[in-house]
Amino acid sequence: MAEVDVAPTFGSELKDGFKPASAWVANGITWLDDIQSFYRERSAIEKEHSAKLNALAKKYFEKKNKKSTSVSVGDTPAMTPGSLENASLTIWTTHLTTLESIASEHEKYANDLVQKVAEPLKHYSGRFEELRKRHVEYAAKLEAERDASYADLRKAKTKYDAACQEVESKRKKTESSFDKTKAQSQYQQQLHDMNNVKNTYLIAINVTNKQKEKYYHEYVPEVLDSLQDLSEFRTIKLNSLWSTAASLEMTMLQQSNTLVDHLAQEVTRNQPHLDSMMYIRHNMGSWQEPADKIFEPSPVWHDDDLMVTDEAAKVFLRNVLNKSKGQLGELRREVDKKKREIEGIKRTKQRIREGTENKDEVLVVSQLFTMQEELHQVDCKRLTAEVETSTITTTVGDVTLGAKNHNFKSQTFKIPTNCDLCGERIWGLSAKGFDCRDCGYTCHNKCEMKVPAECPGELSKEERKKYKAERQAAAGALLKPPTGPPEHVAELPVLSRSNTMNSLSSGYAASANRSISGPVGSPRSPPEEAPPEPSGPRPPVKKSRLVAPPPTAYISELPGSSVPTNKTPERKGKMLYAFEASGDGEISVPGGREVVVLEPDDGMGWVKVRAGYKEGIVPATYLEVFPEPIAPQDTGSSLNNRPASTYSNSGSSIGTAGPTVKKKGPAVAPRRGAKKLKYVVALYAYTAQSDVEHSMSEGERFVLIKEDPGDGWAEVEKGGVTKSVPASYVQVAN
Repeated sequence: MAEVDVAPTFGSELKDGFKPASAWVANGITWLDDIQSFYRERSAIEKEHSAKLNALAKKYFEKKNKKSTSVSVGDTPAMTPGSLENASLTIWTTHLTTLESIASEHEKYANDLVQKVAEPLKHYSGRFEELRKRHVEYAAKLEAERDASYADLRKAKTKYDAACQEVESKRKKTESSFDKTKAQSQYQQQLHDMNNVKNTYLIAINVTNKQKEKYYHEYVPEVLDSLQDLSEFRTIKLNSLWSTAASLEMTMLQQSNTLVDHLAQEVTRNQPHLDSMMYIRHNMGSWQEPADKIFEPSPVWHDDDLMVTDEAAKVFLRNVLNKSKGQLGELRREVDKKKREIEGIKRTKQRIREGTENKDEVLVVSQLFTMQEELHQVDCKRLTAEVETSTITTTVGDVTLGAKNHNFKSQTFKIPTNCDLCGERIWGLSAKGFDCRDCGYTCHNKCEMKVPAECPGELSKEERKKYKAERQAAAGALLKPPTGPPEHVAELPVLSRSNTMNSLSSGYAASANRSISGPVGSPRSPPEEAPPEPSGPRPPVKKSRLVAPPPTAYISELPGSSVPTNKTPERKGKMLYAFEASGDGEISVPGGREVVVLEPDDGMGWVKVRAGYKEGIVPATYLEVFPEPIAPQDTGSSLNNRPASTYSNSGSSIGTAGPTVKKKGPAVAPRRGAKKLKYVVALYAYTAQSDVEHSMSEGERFVLIKEDPGDGWAEVEKGGVTKSVPASYVQVAN
């Protein structure tokens, strides 16, 4: 076969043909077992031949010894010749000794075939197959990564379509919604989210295309070239063992030198690349590279492939770019380092093949393969960071210049904490958010990439509190419902609520201007019996114990404290906001509707009610529970006997006609299955003496954070803020 100047390679010629190439290499490795069996059988034959030669020599030595005297000197010699033998017997002895030597050479040759040919073939066959399987696993891993990249792109496309669908839905709501301002705000917010999802989708397209290009032009060709190198390495080792076998036979049989030499010459003609060339010539086929992925607009939101560059999108892109740029330098250095290490191992392998260095080439090849796997992992990360960086900077420039990024750290919040960006509560027992180690900015995991790079730097404790309050006020404005009707209905009468929710109360709390033990109009306790208020500011660190006198009025609105009667009256309440059911056991109830309370809040934040003939649970914060009636025989109107509501001065209590303004419910409903909260109720009114204390109204309900540790103060939570109150002024709610 003619020599070629430049040997072709699997990677450059076969492209995506790993599986048939792997099967072909496996066939070559399996063939080594046949060659190994041949030399073992040849060894057995040589041993058998050696044993027969030895038996033959022994037999004729015994015969010679019996006839030595008679052959040498006759049957009746005058003088015994002793150990002397005639020339013919000496030559015959030489023949038999030579036969024993030949038998010994055959046995030695048989042992050498097993030790120097058959055993190495078995050893290399196992190691070659192990390396081939690693190639197969790595190729499967590359294919899985490619498919995962396509799957991630499809997920990004699905998310984009869903976001577009949501934007379209919000847009339609702006046309039909009664509250145009709220609907328009929701539409704009959803539009910003859709833009972020779109940008993520576009970035994912570029990453997927780049990964695809690397897969077909670098990753798979590298594996194919490595597979070809393994096959050629197998051929080199096979040639070496064949040469060893030929040399052993040449040493044993000098008279067969011509044949053995011819065999050795034939072995040297078997160049490693010849088998590869023949395989390539018989497996070449047409191949076309898959087309690059392109932007596919959503069928419900017709858009182009341009990235969104408004201010909200720039905040998101700036955070993505900052994260990618921060990783890129280190990843590049790591890639260069591993490439240098791989080149060094390749040079070592070449010196081993040239015979200038004595090392285990299989071990070196295994090390090289491990380094290439590590390089691939780092290079994939580098490629993603580079594509993200180039995509963003090409579109909006380097928006990280001059940015003051927050020093975020993953955090688990053990006390109720609100996100400084969206204002919603950060829930979760594991790391569910971040906080800035410099300024104390807190946010959800999902909000991290939306936070503007406006960190004021390292702040003191007081400055952190100040900035925290400002950020929470700004975030709370996003969650606050509109204070009036839309412009087009401004002439209608306004029905407002004066105190929608001032704590985590589930409806049992009473306001400061409402009686605890009776209906409207019942006399208050005499002023002289009210508990004295503590005078003077309380030190923020050392807390003095406050001992409250006996209560002037006991709370009768708590569950189970009603006056026993022959027939327990149904307890009723009114929905402050409309609630849509979203889980098992929940019930949808419109705002303002009266319901029957079946089971009060047990600390989980949910109340079981009956609306009409349907029963289910609703969030306690969406419900105003009316006080229990004094007695079942009371014939007065329930509206007249009910105390003034803390939550409303409108609706049925004032009988005002006209349309009401739809109120937005609390931003976050309590989690189903969350840890049960413990509540306390204020027995007396209390005015805070410092900024670390809560003021209380008699009957007001709080979430208990920490019980009295012995200093007379308890920590409670109200409106997302945790402060201290006198322990003797509150009692645990049932």
